[in-house]
Amino acid sequence: MDKVKKIGQAIHRYYEQKDIVSPDLIEAILYSVDGGGKRVRPLIFLELLEGFGVALTDAHYDVAAALEMIHTGSLIHDDLPAMDNDDYRRGRLTNHKKFNEATAILAGDSLFLDPYDLVANAELSAEVKVALIAELAHASGTYGMVGGQMLDMEGEERKLSLSELQLIHANKTGKLLTFPVVAAGIVAGLAGEDINNLRKAGSLIGLAFQVRDDILDVTASFEEIGKTPKKDLLADKATYPSLLGLEKSYDILNESLNEALAIFQKLSETQGLRTEKIAEMIERLRLNA
Repeated sequence: MDKVKKIGQAIHRYYEQKDIVSPDLIEAILYSVDGGGKRVRPLIFLELLEGFGVALTDAHYDVAAALEMIHTGSLIHDDLPAMDNDDYRRGRLTNHKKFNEATAILAGDSLFLDPYDLVANAELSAEVKVALIAELAHASGTYGMVGGQMLDMEGEERKLSLSELQLIHANKTGKLLTFPVVAAGIVAGLAGEDINNLRKAGSLIGLAFQVRDDILDVTASFEEIGKTPKKDLLADKATYPSLLGLEKSYDILNESLNEALAIFQKLSETQGLRTEKIAEMIERLRLNA
């Protein structure tokens, strides 16, 4: 069975327990969970774990599922009228358009909180679980994704410098893409300089991912990206293409991916990391200018 399907099954296992309080809430949660998406973040975690020689178990899929749940919750909240006010996500109605605004808020709340329950009960050592929960909370909250979202909102309708834009996306996008890289190292028993190198590789992938998203907003159609294109452009929002132009944005995308690959190559030499699958994933993030 493929990994994407097993990530979905882990999320469904959690939400199909017998003591369901609100079936309507579960319906709204699973509507967004099952709405497609490439599962890039949890797949990075799982592919790296296998690369480090770890045989995957349900516990590892629970960690992967927890990460995807937080990402999905952030998309529900991003699309709300008070945030990006979008009607479509992954080619279909956003959660608040399918249900209502209050339900969407609560579904997002659940998807932000339930992952810690899932990780806390995973069959991993207490030490590993505490480290993962601390890492995930830091990546998701005030010092990560949510903090970055606040900076993003505060930066709307004003001209941002490149350093301001980098700070926004290092937190809003970068931290949640750094988590799976670092988490794989934690589960695999790495420490010290190796974890620091994984953190750097994760932040480079996060930067590449955001630059890629900015490029696609300008160049892709609704059918290609499953959401309203040119939304940032029409809102006069600061993006890498708007500040640096498309050519330089492509350069940053490719340079970031190259640097991340170099770090993984070094870990293959020092820690025996098998890089084939993760390199394949990273190469798929490239865009043709």
